[in-house]
Amino acid sequence: MTDDPQEGSLGAAATARRGHSVAVIPGDGIGPEVIAAGREVIDAAAHAAGVGIEWISYDWGSALYRATGRMMPEDGLDLLAEHDAVYFGAVGDPGIPDHITVWGLILPIRKRFDQFVNYRPVRWLPGVPARLAGRLPHEVDMLFVRENVEGEYMDIGERSGHAGDEVVTQTARFTRRGIERVTRYAFERARERRRHLTSVTKSNALKHSMVFWDEVVAEVAGDYPDVGWRPMHVDAAAYEMVMEPGKFDVVVASNLFGDILTDLGAALQGSLGLAASANLTPRPGDPSAFEPVHGSAPNLAGRNVANPAGAIWAGALMLDDLGAPGAARAVMDALERTIAARDVTQDLGGSLSTTQFTNRVIAAMKSPNGDDHDG
Repeated sequence: MTDDPQEGSLGAAATARRGHSVAVIPGDGIGPEVIAAGREVIDAAAHAAGVGIEWISYDWGSALYRATGRMMPEDGLDLLAEHDAVYFGAVGDPGIPDHITVWGLILPIRKRFDQFVNYRPVRWLPGVPARLAGRLPHEVDMLFVRENVEGEYMDIGERSGHAGDEVVTQTARFTRRGIERVTRYAFERARERRRHLTSVTKSNALKHSMVFWDEVVAEVAGDYPDVGWRPMHVDAAAYEMVMEPGKFDVVVASNLFGDILTDLGAALQGSLGLAASANLTPRPGDPSAFEPVHGSAPNLAGRNVANPAGAIWAGALMLDDLGAPGAARAVMDALERTIAARDVTQDLGGSLSTTQFTNRVIAAMKSPNGDDHDG
C-alpha cells in the first residue's frame, strides 16, 4: 500500500509482481485448519493467474508461549519485515489471559508496521440464512474502516493503590494525523461505493477525544463534497445496524467502536465464520496482514468442522493487495457460488466439513458453472 489513499480499494500496488513471499502464522485453535484451507484456495487461484506465492510458516502463538514465555521470538517482527504480506489464523487459549495473547502477537504486528486501517467488509452472501426478520438480506452491505493503531488500544495506563482500594487508569490517545488519514481512506472507499460515510463516535460523553474526532472528520469531509456523510453515536449505530442496515455504506470508527460494531456486522452477515479483515500499512516494503476474525474457537479445534470462508475471503483481500485482482475475483466468485449452492458448513446450516467446503470452492474455480464438486 502506498501513501496515496486513492490507489486501489485496498491500496494495492500499481504493478503486480510475479512472485510474493507470505509469512503464515496459523496460530491457535482452529487457526491452523482454516489457514490451511485458505492456502489451498489461494494457491489454486494464484496458479491459474500465473502468480507465485512462497509461504513461510511461523509456529507462533500460545504453544510457543507455554514453552518460552513469549508469543513470538524476540526477532519475530524483524522476520515478518522480510515478507510481502502476513496471513494470520487466530490467537487465544483458554489457559492464557487474552491480554497476553493479543498484546504478545497481534497488536505488536499492527503497530510495528503501522497497519493503520482495519478493513472489514460486512456483506450478506446469497445462500446464507437471513438473520434479520423483516429485512431484505441484501441490505447488509457495508464496509468498516477501523482506525487500527491508536485510540483506545494504546498501552497507556497504570494501577495504583492497595488491595481493596485500587485505582486504574487507562488512557486513549488520538492524533490529528491518525484520525485524518483513516478518515481520508474511508472517504476514498465511499467514493468507490455508494458515496455515503458514517463516522461513529461517542462525543456526547467523551468530550475530549470524540469531540476532536468529530471535528477532524468534518474538516476532511470538506474535501469530499461528492460524498454524503453523517456523525453517529456508537449506541445509535448499533441500533440502526439492526433496524435499518441498508442505511450504512462505509463506516469509519475508532479502534474500540470499530472492533465492537464489526462483530455485530458478522452476526448480520450470518456467522463469525464469514468475517474477514485486512490490516493495511501505508509504508512501501512493509507487510500488511490478512486474517479471519472469528477467534481461535477452541471448542471446534481439531474436529474439521470450522468454517474457512473468512480465511478464504481474507486470502482474496490479500491477493488484491498484492496486485493480483483477477485471482482475488476468482476466489470471491468461487466462494460466493459455493455458498449460494448451499454447500456450507454447520454454522450456516449445512453439513460439510472444513475439508469438503474447501474442495467445493476449489472445484467452483475450475468450473465456470460451479458444478464440478469434488467432495
